[in-house]
Amino acid sequence: MNARRWLVLVAVVTVVGAACTGDGGGDGGGGDLGGGGDGVSQRDYNISMVIHSDPSGTYWGVVKIGAEDAARDLGISLDIQGSEDPAKMADLVESAIASGADGIALTFAAPDAMAGPVSQALAEGIPVVGLDSGIEDWQAAGAIGFVGQDEYIAGRGVGERLNEEGLTKVICAIHEVANIALDDRCRGIEDTFGGEVVRLQIEFADPVGSQATIKSALEADPEIDAIVTLNPDMATESALPAIQEVGRDVALATFDLGPDVLTALDAGDMLFAVDAQPYLQGYLPVLMLVLNLENLNTIGGGLPILTGPGFVTTENAGTVAELVEAGTR
Repeated sequence: MNARRWLVLVAVVTVVGAACTGDGGGDGGGGDLGGGGDGVSQRDYNISMVIHSDPSGTYWGVVKIGAEDAARDLGISLDIQGSEDPAKMADLVESAIASGADGIALTFAAPDAMAGPVSQALAEGIPVVGLDSGIEDWQAAGAIGFVGQDEYIAGRGVGERLNEEGLTKVICAIHEVANIALDDRCRGIEDTFGGEVVRLQIEFADPVGSQATIKSALEADPEIDAIVTLNPDMATESALPAIQEVGRDVALATFDLGPDVLTALDAGDMLFAVDAQPYLQGYLPVLMLVLNLENLNTIGGGLPILTGPGFVTTENAGTVAELVEAGTR
């Protein structure tokens, strides 16, 4: 993995700060981005965000809050929609184009499905920013930037932490079929973990069935001593109950945060959670699109803006608990 991807966010954070706390100035250009509260200058921009999930729930709800906060701070209109079906997601992007979107932020979880709609957007002069998924694909598609976590690097970090715990056999539980980001997470674990990694397909829409699947896997193989879920709800609603039912010592870790994950960490029922900072993944693409539309700015210099991985453990869970409850972490 190219080391140049470790992009420092200082410049972006500086721009965000200016957008949220600026003292106004001028009638146009880049001098009046944001201002917050009642002083926000309204812009005649319509930004669409299309993601590979319903824009609610533990993870995507935080992305939505970030995007909505950016829209409010910048005084623009925002529409957020999503679908787990790549074909429906492509339809949503095409609908955004047809409805006159000035800029589009989207996930590249299924890059082949996005190729046509993104090409159409670019042909009509609509800038596109990628987020969350598709760190290997956004640039080739023609997006002006990408905000997210390098899932492979995050997976490598997980594998290294599992090694430190002395674990030997881990389930990597995949809750969505054909999502390249989830594959990258498991692949990163496989490339660093010193023991064996078993990929297990579970179903996000069926937590009870997923619990049964995980329980069966644990009962069938007593050598499994760890589970990594790739979604916080799968950790607390499926994996943790399965471990408790089996009644043996199995370590649990997950990607992404949520109130129940923080509770489990605080109770010592989980080792750690990977924090990709989804609030930033919602906020920054909206900001980047407005800056591009208003001032032809691009951010990142051809590199992705990395928002993770960070790791939340029992030791530091309390410091982010209130923010998780507020929906911004």
